[in-house]
Amino acid sequence: MFSMRKYFLWTAPLFFIVAGFGWLQQIDILWKLGLIFGFSSIAIGAGHVKILSGYQYTFWIITAVCAGLIYPDFFLHVGSFDMRNKWLILIIIQMVMFGMGTQMSIEDFTGIRKSGKGVLIGLLGHFTIMPIMGFLIAKTFAFEPEIAAGIILIGSCSSGLASNVMTYIAKGNLVLSVTVTAMSTLAAPIMTPFLMKIFAGTLVEVHFFNMMMEIIKIVLVPLAAAMIHDILKTYGSVAKRKIYILTVISILWLAVVVFFGDSFAIIQDTTASHILEIINFTCGAFIVGVLYHWLYKVYPKIDAIMPYFSMFGIIYFTLVTTAAGRDNLIQIGFLLFLASVLHNGAGYFFGYWLSRLSGLDKKSSQTIAFEVGLQNGGMASGLAGAMGKLATVGLASAVFSPWMNVSGSLLANYWRKIGNPEDETTPGTH
Repeated sequence: MFSMRKYFLWTAPLFFIVAGFGWLQQIDILWKLGLIFGFSSIAIGAGHVKILSGYQYTFWIITAVCAGLIYPDFFLHVGSFDMRNKWLILIIIQMVMFGMGTQMSIEDFTGIRKSGKGVLIGLLGHFTIMPIMGFLIAKTFAFEPEIAAGIILIGSCSSGLASNVMTYIAKGNLVLSVTVTAMSTLAAPIMTPFLMKIFAGTLVEVHFFNMMMEIIKIVLVPLAAAMIHDILKTYGSVAKRKIYILTVISILWLAVVVFFGDSFAIIQDTTASHILEIINFTCGAFIVGVLYHWLYKVYPKIDAIMPYFSMFGIIYFTLVTTAAGRDNLIQIGFLLFLASVLHNGAGYFFGYWLSRLSGLDKKSSQTIAFEVGLQNGGMASGLAGAMGKLATVGLASAVFSPWMNVSGSLLANYWRKIGNPEDETTPGTH
């Protein structure tokens, strides 16, 4: 496969030449397919060149944006099936979060004991700098309400796993990075709807409780399933026995719901119905976690493959969001890109200097910069989809996500290259 990648890289310029010819001759199918195949070829071939290999996922995102803009109707419907179907969005975002969760462990949530001060600074920076900057940028650019709400939404979400990857590349404080990501994810069900209510409540209708329930479903439930796998993989027989007992109870409960659910007679969209739904999803998390663990025992390499499923999910969201919001994106695409550069850059800058002024060492400050500047685009897309506003509220995440990967990679490689000449360490930050 590695040797084949170079051929894709070589064919990419040919596709772009065909696209240029088609554009000049006004032959639609030539320039449209030429562009899509050209970017696809770069995405496949990027793995052949060391300097480009870190941007392979980004090129796939660019390909998805290109395809969604050129053939919106093709990617919005498969026959009579709407690709924006609420259940499809929910399943894919849960797959994304589960894939991310398999790269974490229970230990990640206990790292606050080692990096308490850094974690508190990271969480403070994350849940103040990004939503405030998102609000100011949205107001400055005078975006229409739902587009503006999308910028605030991505600024109000938790950190993404990309921050951990960038910290690793930059040789930063990985323990601190993973802990801040874990803790911001746990805080998201409360903080994200709270921040949205404050900063976007006048732009779109924000139901605090409903959004909190959605975040639990799309973030915490799949994360719990991944943690169940981690417990079965790393903890003793007592913990395993408890997990299996809870799984049996979960199966029995879901069987009762399936066969006797009508007798509960709970009115839809009430607090009781939401709580029942969370209980059902939690039971599902136990079952999925155990089944996945059994699969892992048969095929241990699956943990290494799961992040690719997460990447596929993000690409799907980018494709469908771009297709759904094509008209908006054509009108304000450049301004939205500029907004993403400013928002992301503000996160790095203020995250770094807040940490330095608080007494953290350079490597920990670089780590917090990534934690603040890099948001969970998948979570933002999932919430926009749950709101039924993928084409507007979800548009910011479709533009911000690829840029965050590019800027994060560039900054991480720069910091890795310059190293830490002062080699300073502040007590209490590690």
